[in-house]
Amino acid sequence: MILRFLFLGLGCFLMVISSCSDRNSPFRFTLEEKEGTLVSQPVSINLNRVKEAGVNVREPLTLVMEAGGEMVPIDFQVSTNGNTLSFVRTSEENNTESRVYRIENGVPPRKTDTYLSEHKENGSLQLTLAQTPVLSYRYEMNYPPDGVDSIYKKSGYIHPVLSPQGDTLSRIQPPDHYHHYGIWGPWTHTRIDGQQVDFWNLGDGKGTVLFEEFIGTESGDVFASFNAAQEHIDLLTQDEPQTALNEDLEVILWDLKRDDRYMFDYNSSFSSPLEEGILFEAYRYGGGIGMRFTERWKADNVSVLTSEGNDRATADGTNARWCIVSGESADGTGESGILFMSHPQNRAHPEPMRLWPLDANGGRGDLFFEFCPIRHKEWQIEPDKEYELKYRMVVFDGELSANEAEA
Repeated sequence: MILRFLFLGLGCFLMVISSCSDRNSPFRFTLEEKEGTLVSQPVSINLNRVKEAGVNVREPLTLVMEAGGEMVPIDFQVSTNGNTLSFVRTSEENNTESRVYRIENGVPPRKTDTYLSEHKENGSLQLTLAQTPVLSYRYEMNYPPDGVDSIYKKSGYIHPVLSPQGDTLSRIQPPDHYHHYGIWGPWTHTRIDGQQVDFWNLGDGKGTVLFEEFIGTESGDVFASFNAAQEHIDLLTQDEPQTALNEDLEVILWDLKRDDRYMFDYNSSFSSPLEEGILFEAYRYGGGIGMRFTERWKADNVSVLTSEGNDRATADGTNARWCIVSGESADGTGESGILFMSHPQNRAHPEPMRLWPLDANGGRGDLFFEFCPIRHKEWQIEPDKEYELKYRMVVFDGELSANEAEA
């Protein structure tokens, strides 16, 4: 039998066939490389669709790869709800045109040295890879430095983001923009009942975005993740603040089986409980995903390259499928950076960007990057309707080429 719509997240690999001889046989499938540069990436199988097709999939499970007549165990992870099996197809495995895999009954060996986990520490939820923290989500309120108006207090953002070798790439509360918080995505010029509300510029006192609660977390051999409920709060209502948007932020950390690379997904789904919804006005900032980079990176030691060939001097206001931002490492001996990718189903994909110019902040050339889906066109958010934006980031040391980004 041939089973369709089983696979998610295939970019450089092609699912050729998924078959079994009968319901008691192992589920066997083949992945074939597409042309071009090969990169490591997650593959996810919908176990419900496998079961619906009559395959007897029951835990405990093991995943093996057929290689040279041998069955090689592959690290995998079944989601907490039991619906999805995920593994990472590594570039190192791609020394033939295709690979055959089997899902069968059995207890897989555990490799604790690559285990990915999440844990709370000092008001932040940390995602770790091989016992090393790589990024953190701030769920407790963080206040600005002494002497700065507490209106800039904030929760619900990602910081720090660390390179594989441990360099901090993100920055919060810089003196030039106290409302900048690592990686975050508030909407800027919005209109609610004819009144402009700004969730980005905290100093205006019109709105903010705050953590509400964790919906779920997961750890395992392939990924670690969390789902956080965030509230976009309108502070201008007369009686009391009102929630203008409810957001479910999902962040997934993936192990790419490389010392110089890791990857994480940033998926935002949101809806408005307001009777008239909310209008996101067209503006050069707002929504999507934004990042304020480390104070070490300035005009003379950071570079930008987009999928359309634009650089730091020309990328602002243009559209792109991906953007590489890289800069000098903390010890000055190499480079680190992030590849930002916009999901093809995102609004306005290829997506408009905001990149600070080379002379930003008094000529220092500090760097801010954002995928901004409302940069050129407003977006009407209807009441109680679900919307979604998805982004993927590869954090790297050394060089990440345009060919790799394209793959």
